[in-house]
Amino acid sequence: MTTIDQVTWLELDFDGPFDLTASARFLEGFAPAARADAATQPGELRLAFPVAPSWRPVGVLVRQPVPGGPLRVAVRAAPDDVDDTVAAVRRILSIDVSGDGFLDVGARDPVVGELQRRYPGLRPVAFYSPYEAACYAIIGHRIRMTQAATIKYQLSTRLGEPVEVHGTTLPTFPAPAVLRSQPHVPMVSELKSDRLKAIAEAALDGRLDAAELRSLPVKEALARLKQLPGIGDFSAELVLMRGAAHPDGFPVAETRLHEEMRRAYHAATRSDLEQVAEEWAPFRTWVALLMRVRREEETGEIASGRRPDR
Repeated sequence: MTTIDQVTWLELDFDGPFDLTASARFLEGFAPAARADAATQPGELRLAFPVAPSWRPVGVLVRQPVPGGPLRVAVRAAPDDVDDTVAAVRRILSIDVSGDGFLDVGARDPVVGELQRRYPGLRPVAFYSPYEAACYAIIGHRIRMTQAATIKYQLSTRLGEPVEVHGTTLPTFPAPAVLRSQPHVPMVSELKSDRLKAIAEAALDGRLDAAELRSLPVKEALARLKQLPGIGDFSAELVLMRGAAHPDGFPVAETRLHEEMRRAYHAATRSDLEQVAEEWAPFRTWVALLMRVRREEETGEIASGRRPDR
């Protein structure tokens, strides 16, 4: 287990509605993020991950006793990793983006307004890094989300470094150098093993940097991601929107979202759906997440594995 003596307490600012308890509830119950160990009480969240670009393991305790109130974090990391860890936490919780205009989207779109009232303060919770998201995408090819989440967790316990976070020991996903060094990545096929090691190599080369991916036009970022082995349309969108936490992307390859939108808006074609989503800008990723959460809450289709994952 990694022992890091230095703990730095900081207060994180954010704009617009944000509820940490809603984020923790999302992590506890929605694959691939299912994490029973993430929260021990309302208004508290524990995170553990290898932080880019050093890829050393870090632990973070996040507290928000009152929804919408002050947000404090205890960062357990090497001194050189503190700033990078804070930046990662802000991205993971989607508080690196001002949410001041998010309620305006709901004011002009009744469907979005209903979602915001149903899930007050819920923002997308991202993967710890685009690297981790890309690995999850590779693991998840041709298997269900719940299966992929289990394999990803087992890789963390077998190959990652555990970190103590405020009295709780959490596994971390294996750092890129660790994954790259495996003769064969456990629990996956030879093809997936090779692709995972290629993803690790890309992360070490800086090709999966969250800030850089978000700085590019969406189409350009997706095209760049699709140059990686095993990353197609659906996976590229996952890496950009759920890994780099781009706030304003519309997932054109996510059929579950499209089905939910057709039900809510009575839209027919993908062009119609994209036009509907234009009204969500600049928070298309945020609204898409709320729609997916409602669908899963009402159907349980992912948790039950009743249908393919897309």
